[in-house]
Amino acid sequence: MSRLLIVVDRAKDWAPYYPSEDVLTFDQYLQFSAPTSSRVRVINLCQSARYLSRGYYCSLLAEARGHHVVPSVMTLNDLSRKGLFSLQLDELDASVINWLEEAGAEIEPAGDNNHATREVRVRTYFGQAEHGDLKPVARALFDRFPCPVLDVVFRRGKTWQIASMKPGCPADLKGKEQDAFAAAFDRFSSMVWRKPRTRRRYRFDLAMLVNEDEEMPPSDKEALEKFEKAGRKLGINVEQIGRRDYMRLPEYDGLFIRETTAIDHHTYRFARKAEAEGMVVIDDPVSILRCTNKVYLADLLKNNKIPTPKTLILSKDQKDSAEQVIRDLGFPAVIKIPDGAFSRGVTKAEDEKTLRAGLKELFKQSALVLAQEYLYTDYDWRIGVLGGRAIYACKYYMVEGHWQIYQHGGAEVDSGGFDTMPTYEVPRNVIQAALNATRLIGNGLYGVDIKQSGNRVAVIEVNDNPSIDAGVEDRFLGGELYTLIMQEFLSRMEEKRRR
Repeated sequence: MSRLLIVVDRAKDWAPYYPSEDVLTFDQYLQFSAPTSSRVRVINLCQSARYLSRGYYCSLLAEARGHHVVPSVMTLNDLSRKGLFSLQLDELDASVINWLEEAGAEIEPAGDNNHATREVRVRTYFGQAEHGDLKPVARALFDRFPCPVLDVVFRRGKTWQIASMKPGCPADLKGKEQDAFAAAFDRFSSMVWRKPRTRRRYRFDLAMLVNEDEEMPPSDKEALEKFEKAGRKLGINVEQIGRRDYMRLPEYDGLFIRETTAIDHHTYRFARKAEAEGMVVIDDPVSILRCTNKVYLADLLKNNKIPTPKTLILSKDQKDSAEQVIRDLGFPAVIKIPDGAFSRGVTKAEDEKTLRAGLKELFKQSALVLAQEYLYTDYDWRIGVLGGRAIYACKYYMVEGHWQIYQHGGAEVDSGGFDTMPTYEVPRNVIQAALNATRLIGNGLYGVDIKQSGNRVAVIEVNDNPSIDAGVEDRFLGGELYTLIMQEFLSRMEEKRRR
């Protein structure tokens, strides 16, 4: 269970805001102690952030005590070094530049400088800006320099730049500024305003990262609700969060990613931050890195003698890539980009013409492309593996008249049928291939796609964020599947607490 503390210089500094038992003065925080097993998050709202001031010592003591503090000592030090935040703004959205142009006031030239400049002063609260056009800038600055209040000066010479930036003091805010600060704080950490504190009856808090707008999410709404229900039974408060909740991660003991992952994506940044905060993470950043790029995965499986279809790695600059596919794989052949998901970015080449056309199109998206021998089967095995053991098994059948389990076209995505069965009914060599493949990846939750033809099995890929939908993967185990996953989180969070 995590606890949130708000530290101010004097009690009256918090007087304009909603009363909370979590507000401590700096002197009270000096005497504060928490059980070593609990997670504590500190919002440092002291008036001065200068070196060796109360605000500086508040962040320093928080870090020494193992508390997660905003702003951190590193942030305070970085804000004192202008070179770190000099920012060119010419690549930002045009609306930002237009707003700065309209809001900027001219400054008289000083000294030998004959060029007039324009200046805009802006105050941001937890990554929020009063003016809608500045929201992208405010969010980017908060992600880089997490600080409750930032006073930012934009200045234009030849281009717009950030001329200065320093921590602001909530105690100095007036009127509408106080309202804006309170609203931003409310969005940043809704725990502050909850009364009564309903979460205290849970032993742990687990953040479940989801994207309500995702077309093909790893888990549907019903499955997400079942995860929440299973967690509550075990004393885990499971709360859905989105990409805007990045800075709230330290409030939780664990992170469960239920959004399609990618390296150049916020899901990877969430996993990295959660791991750095000492949280339990499924799936962890190493697993995301190893699974989401099929080039890495193909080489890893090949070098460790995991059975796979015959695979070639083709380079964009390679002159004879098509000839190599024809010579080594023949037709039909499957070509795919390294980071596709749900059968996207995958093409079946039936002849040389479709092969060359497919390669040309895929090389527009990636410098490397995978080519694999085509293994026809009526279905693909999906073996779910958690913590080194198989927990569910499905047969995903190909779409009728199509060679994949998903067929993309138009507004709808077609999918084939499925069978879900107990893992003890799956051929032993299929289970073993899945376990051998995931041992190379890590100790998280994986879905291993395998083709079986007679006695031959071939691992197609390992997914770090496998689909778990209500009525599909849980068809055999029902609610027990969700309990198994929540129990894994529970045991890992308990182990971290014991440490």
